[in-house]
Amino acid sequence: MLPVFLVTFPFFALIAAGYAAARARLLPLEAIPGLNTFVLYFALPCMLLRFGAGTPIAQLLDGSVALVWGVCALAVVAGVVLLTRNARIGWNDAAFGALVAAFPNTGFMGVPLLVAILGAQAAGPMIITIAFDLVVTSSLCIALSRLDGAGEAGSGGRHGASQAARKALRGIVINPMPWSILLGVLLSAARWQLPGPIDRTIAMLADAASPVALFTIGAVLARSALLAREHQASAAVAEAMGTGRTPVAEAPLADVLPVVAVKLLLHPLLVWALGAGAIALGLPLSHAALVVIVLVAALPSASNVSMLAERFGADNGRIARIILWTTVAAFFSFPLAVGLLR
Repeated sequence: MLPVFLVTFPFFALIAAGYAAARARLLPLEAIPGLNTFVLYFALPCMLLRFGAGTPIAQLLDGSVALVWGVCALAVVAGVVLLTRNARIGWNDAAFGALVAAFPNTGFMGVPLLVAILGAQAAGPMIITIAFDLVVTSSLCIALSRLDGAGEAGSGGRHGASQAARKALRGIVINPMPWSILLGVLLSAARWQLPGPIDRTIAMLADAASPVALFTIGAVLARSALLAREHQASAAVAEAMGTGRTPVAEAPLADVLPVVAVKLLLHPLLVWALGAGAIALGLPLSHAALVVIVLVAALPSASNVSMLAERFGADNGRIARIILWTTVAAFFSFPLAVGLLR
């Protein structure tokens, strides 16, 4: 177990460094979107492109991996919606709670971490999971989030649903990660190599992806906590001054901990059970690929779900707490999962 901790520790240490830098205001909160932009639009797409181009096309088109991962992702979404939706949590909050339970931090954290542990052969299954979560899981949860207005009179509900569908489609189109994955698949299929100067430029950006992405995760988590605290403080002042604005209560642990448990415990167990069953039934899923996707499921929640929740008016404070708790708990649970699978 100690060798695994020695590998994983630097990754979580970089997250902690980003968190501390933002909390201490050494990193201005206004600079965090710039870091996000660099990782999302430059460094991470270059890293995915390199891994995709260097991975055999058969691994990138592994239908068994896509089937097992997809069924488990949809099962987690359905289960979390059924588990959490109540009089306090409507469709919007339940849908983004389901997304934060089913969508691991594969791009920012999983790719560099699992490649460091398992080698470059882990990239193929991870690319498949990223593509599914970006295109299917995210779009499904955004659609579910609009069901709160489905029963509204007139065209308001239909307008909200169609607007959400357009936003989801636009989010897929302008997100560079699916396109970088597609380009990597095409390069792998055609066995093309990029010209030397372009390849070296992409390599430099790809090498920057891991440290900057991990640092940014911590900074984003710190910013979410700081903004939530400032929002509550301003609401309390407004209430005291008689403006009628009530403070926003922090999400109770009963709305947070079950989702954390689903993400870090039930999700990887479900992937392992379904994958092992598929192998027993003769599905051409390799044991190595199963190990990769189980470890992907054991990752903490994706930090970008917080931005999506804020954009669609969900309880972003609850989502940010779930992401923070899964990230902190994964420092202990993820090495344990690696040790058990190895």
